[in-house]
Amino acid sequence: MSDLSTILQRLDPQNSLPLYQQLQRALREAIETNVLAPDDALPSERQLANDLGVSRITVRKAIDGLSEEGLLVSRQGSGNFVRARIDKNFAKLTSFSEDMRSRGRVPHSEWLKKVQGTVTPDEAMKLALSPGTHVYRYHRLRYADEAPMAIEYATVVASYLPSLDAVDNSLYEALEAAGHRPVRALQRLRALLLNKEQARLLEAKEGDAGLLVERLGYLRDGRAVEMCQSFYRGDTYDFVAELSVPG
Repeated sequence: MSDLSTILQRLDPQNSLPLYQQLQRALREAIETNVLAPDDALPSERQLANDLGVSRITVRKAIDGLSEEGLLVSRQGSGNFVRARIDKNFAKLTSFSEDMRSRGRVPHSEWLKKVQGTVTPDEAMKLALSPGTHVYRYHRLRYADEAPMAIEYATVVASYLPSLDAVDNSLYEALEAAGHRPVRALQRLRALLLNKEQARLLEAKEGDAGLLVERLGYLRDGRAVEMCQSFYRGDTYDFVAELSVPG
């Protein structure tokens, strides 16, 4: 924390820039230079105020500003933490739960909807199914630890799962247990602006940058098993892929 103290002690009451903006800039510098690493806890508001000789209102305004930028996240009862971005390898077919566990995060879901139905015309076309085919629809808010990371809308061919309730936390684990886990997928990534409902669920602001990932998962014999749309906050996920020269 000595490096952080050095950065924060640059606050100057004689500067024309308000103190909360100076503190905001100093904390942003600490995050960008990795003095404060992803998932690091900030000192408490009281401690920062006492150490810097400023009011708690000044500290609160600085922290609120960084939270709005997506650099900090507040965890109830625990304090303020540097928001960790997630690198998702776009070239590997892994589930959300597997991705989070591999990064030491604890995945869990909040169910928005779980229903059985028949395919829509769009689903029938994309999944190459006959009209009237039964499917399961799983709509979930996906979390890493206590932070909402994605809104997921998945449609699965019903015959590939034993029941609607076969999916608990991980869809791919349920499909694997049933012997129907996808082995390849087509994915499309698109930038968008979060609408009011998406922003509410992801604890963002309406109009904030978001990412939509659309995926079609296939079995080894070429049959489509699932289609999924996932909406992410643009400031929490980085999608990466390794490229190589042909031949």
